[in-house]
Amino acid sequence: MPSRELIQKLIHMSEVGAGSRYLRFLVLGLAVVGLALVYNLRAYRNLATQEAMDSAQLARNIADGKGYTTLFIRPFSLYLVQSHNEAKHAAAPATTNLDFAQIKYNPHPDLANPPVYPVVLAGLMTVRSFRYPVELMKPFWSDNSHFWRYQPDFQIAVFNEVLLLVVVVLTFFLARKLFDVNVAWLSALLTIGCELLWRFSVSGLSTMLLMVIFLGLTWCVLRIEEVAREPQPRRNWLLGLALASGVLTGVGALTRYAFGWTIIPVALFLFFFSGQRRVLHTLAALGAFVVVLIPWVIRNYAVSGTLFGTAGYAIVEGTGLFSRFQLERSVHPDLTHTLWFKLYVMKLLGNAHDILVNGLPRLGGSWASLLFLTGLLLGFRGTAARRMRYFLLMCLGTFIVVQALGRTQLSDESPELNSENLLVLLVPLVFCYGVSFFFTFLEQMKLSVLQLRYAIIAAFAALSCLPMIFMLLSPKASPVVYPPYYPPDIQHTAGWMKENELMMSDVPWAVAWYGRHQCVWLTLNAQDDFFAINDNLKTVQALYLTPETMDGKFVSDLVRSGEHSWGSFITLGVLQNQIPQGFPLRNSPTGFLPERLFLTDRERWKTAQ
Repeated sequence: MPSRELIQKLIHMSEVGAGSRYLRFLVLGLAVVGLALVYNLRAYRNLATQEAMDSAQLARNIADGKGYTTLFIRPFSLYLVQSHNEAKHAAAPATTNLDFAQIKYNPHPDLANPPVYPVVLAGLMTVRSFRYPVELMKPFWSDNSHFWRYQPDFQIAVFNEVLLLVVVVLTFFLARKLFDVNVAWLSALLTIGCELLWRFSVSGLSTMLLMVIFLGLTWCVLRIEEVAREPQPRRNWLLGLALASGVLTGVGALTRYAFGWTIIPVALFLFFFSGQRRVLHTLAALGAFVVVLIPWVIRNYAVSGTLFGTAGYAIVEGTGLFSRFQLERSVHPDLTHTLWFKLYVMKLLGNAHDILVNGLPRLGGSWASLLFLTGLLLGFRGTAARRMRYFLLMCLGTFIVVQALGRTQLSDESPELNSENLLVLLVPLVFCYGVSFFFTFLEQMKLSVLQLRYAIIAAFAALSCLPMIFMLLSPKASPVVYPPYYPPDIQHTAGWMKENELMMSDVPWAVAWYGRHQCVWLTLNAQDDFFAINDNLKTVQALYLTPETMDGKFVSDLVRSGEHSWGSFITLGVLQNQIPQGFPLRNSPTGFLPERLFLTDRERWKTAQ
């Protein structure tokens, strides 16, 4: 075939033939990749939350064959494991291993994280090349020989960005099934242009994986409703979908424990809209959910005597009993008053008020969520859209209650980017219903020119994505999350320690992840609680404090915090150059103060040279 005819044929295929479809997808794919590249160059940041680093270090232990054990040691976790093992071995002979807290000789089991996300990250670490030492000389990872990006953090972020693209695709198909192709395209555009979701994707949290699971669950629920309305419903197909919905809810609960409450709206929806065998379908979903959870619950009980480890006490945190991180940092917590019902009512009312006033209006980080709240009042023509609206509202109500009761200091440390934010899971469905209302409103407008309709749609999309647009146009952000996290310093400091030695720090999750070293969370005080671990469980051979503590409020955190508090300890150690008498760690290298403090039992930095 002559080259001229070949070129004409290719042009014809790209314009009106089968090739036009592939060309559009190619352009769309390049645009998405370009957006990801620009975002990572301008707005990417290394891991900034304790939850993300905790999950990452746990995943690395799994990938290294160390089992479901953690280097980030919570004093409350030590208390649970020790109490359980002491009760279990009360009648054991004196020769029994006395490492009841599983910290001195044995690796400490993790009691804070459900298993799905760490196991997924462990698989990623197995198939991808993770370089844990910081890169100070290579471009992109360093900037003029200064630390810039941490390669494992970036690998985790890219993985979650891929999950974000999966969320966009699932949003498109759900919106097309509920409404039409126009709503689907615009909903997908708003999802990929949502700046909040991009920040979640690079945060290292499990949110993107959980969102994929939730959208898969929503797809199952939607298919159940559609099949149940058929003239002759396929019974086996309905039962299989009900089982799948229970399994997905269980997998979601093993990704984030609080998500397990989603089984309530799932069960209610199946009971009302799954056809004549509704009771069977509801019981099937509940049974599948329980079967998925049982092995992990049994493991937790065998290890700690609790069903969900330290995470099961989140409802107690943030009440009058335990403020801030007091419970997790407690060596001997007083749990005698945890059955006071009034405490939880007050916590629910206070946090629910904040969610209704601040959380719902800003859902998705875009004013398009306001259209969603208004659009719920519409009488949709499609039966599926009407009924799925009920499922969405039930999930919304459930998430508000669960998020309010489960709120801890994590939400105060990072108000939006935290694992306690369940409402963000609804963002794709919020966009679907909001965009549907927008098109309904657009149909009521008398537009004489078709191009004007396209201009209004483009303006709506641009206004909804303004946060993302402004972020991309703003000055380039530094990926270094300092204070308090500077991986080179953490790795250098942890490198002075031997493998089995125990550190104590105010950022133990960062020491565990970046320093790859066992580290216990700073106890509530520098006297009784510190020595309860140092003398009875395992010797603490180094103390590492960062701006997380050193930059504390002078009056409330340092002066009024008590005689034996760490505030008083810092005041004596930094301002008066006097370590409290009897404290075993008295050696400190130069160059740390005033931003950081490192104390150890001997001058380790000299032997390391």
